[in-house]
Amino acid sequence: MSTAPSAECPVHKGRDDRKSARLAEANLTPAAGARVVSSFTAGREILRSSKVRQAGASADQIDLSRPEEISFFFLDGEKHRKRRAAVAGLFAPKTIVTRHRAVMDRTMDEIVADLQGRGSAPLDELSWQMAVDVAAEIIGLTESDSNANLANRVKAVLDSSVSRKPGFLNTLLFNAKMIPRVGKFWKHDLAPAIEARKREPKDDVISFMVKENYSKKGMIMECLSYGGAGMMTTREFIVMAAWHLFEKPDLRERFLTGGEDDQFAILEEILRLEPVASLLHRKAAEPVDSAQGSSMKECETVCVSIREANTDEAITGPCPYELDPDRAKRMKVVGPYMSFGDGPHRCPGAQVALHESRVFLDRLFRLPGIRLVSEPEVQWNAQIQGYELRGAVVACDPA
Repeated sequence: MSTAPSAECPVHKGRDDRKSARLAEANLTPAAGARVVSSFTAGREILRSSKVRQAGASADQIDLSRPEEISFFFLDGEKHRKRRAAVAGLFAPKTIVTRHRAVMDRTMDEIVADLQGRGSAPLDELSWQMAVDVAAEIIGLTESDSNANLANRVKAVLDSSVSRKPGFLNTLLFNAKMIPRVGKFWKHDLAPAIEARKREPKDDVISFMVKENYSKKGMIMECLSYGGAGMMTTREFIVMAAWHLFEKPDLRERFLTGGEDDQFAILEEILRLEPVASLLHRKAAEPVDSAQGSSMKECETVCVSIREANTDEAITGPCPYELDPDRAKRMKVVGPYMSFGDGPHRCPGAQVALHESRVFLDRLFRLPGIRLVSEPEVQWNAQIQGYELRGAVVACDPA
């Protein structure tokens, strides 16, 4: 899979503002036998097709005969649509402004006070706190001993899921590691939240599941899916966006002096270049006919490369590797391109992630003396086929 800059760019020939591209090039691993799709138009058509099903990310190992016991992430068709629609209001722009924004502001008050008191702190630690607090509120995981411990338990379960391999012995080893970790999550986080929602329902995912009489397994699967998506990817993007803003004074000035629309345009363009997840797999349930290069044979699996689709010059215009916040408006394309996916499985929390990133970075860069003491190391997460950023340290003047 090629991510090299185009030699045709008439301006800034060879310029590449991406920080994660080289690591992605070395580590991206499409599913065995999957045909890679790099075209934005073809990829979007595949993701929007009603004839394809989820694939990759352990989808082939999921038993679909009991949909009430699996996450919405692995469902398709009407079952998937109904499950998403039931909680769609939690991710609506109005809800973000009227409810979730208060959580973001409160969390940032704590983060700012902590950073000013300590003088310096790991940036991924600060962004992790924001991502966890917001996700916990939306899901309803608010009865844990602490959000930090909640996040660690969620991460432990998700890390275990990466190691799953076929075969009897491998299954035994997988269960030996996974079952105790899921048990801790259930005991310390999910079970207390369920009991609290039975006594006093709220407008969150767990209250909905209690109302619909989800099974224990179904509740665990759903919460881990929302938690993993809402916590891990947002943490990485906030650090990546901050790194770009620290490095580019003109961009940082525009971010701080422009309105919210300008801030979102900057964040969406960074996300276009630096998508946290890089690959989306789909399997054809029946033949897919297309004039856009997205035809599929029945049972064929394709891998839509988000990185290559996001830098397809047919949709980005010239210089696709250059960070240009005016690009989407000029090209009349949705800002982050395919970074949140597309079609019925497009990330439901896309707007939440962008809003919390904007709030975090706006507050961070207004702190007196804010500076990047050490740059992050770009690491690879095989589970999400995306980057992780560790080691970045920020410092500011004391309060």
